[in-house]
Amino acid sequence: MITVTDAPDASVESAVGDGLRRYNAQQSGIDDVRPLAVVVSDPETREVVGGITGRTSLGLLFIDLVYLPDDLRGGGLGSRILQAAEDEGRRRGCRAAVLYTISFQAPGFYTRRGWRVFGEIPCDPPGTSRIFMTKTL
Repeated sequence: MITVTDAPDASVESAVGDGLRRYNAQQSGIDDVRPLAVVVSDPETREVVGGITGRTSLGLLFIDLVYLPDDLRGGGLGSRILQAAEDEGRRRGCRAAVLYTISFQAPGFYTRRGWRVFGEIPCDPPGTSRIFMTKTL
């Protein structure tokens, strides 16, 4: 049976993620997948307000999501959290990092920090694209 859903439960995520992790470990002889988060919290309330999420695996740092609220942008915090993620990737033995951004998000931010474009795919709305980037660590 095949089911398409926009609300997979934890067992779906586990079956697919754990299955792929085991397969990759079997093929590569390496089982090193680790989540990574750089968390930005409000100093008074300790509420999480932004940060970076991703993972490391097989010598690569994958940056999945990056977000800071408007009032925390432009003061160097974004650079600091990106550097923290890259540094942790290096500590974990990663040789390179990969991410994608959208043309209206932050490609210039990443380029100024040593990331380079290796692919681009048009998406909606018209004139927009997903930009795939990498950086040697």
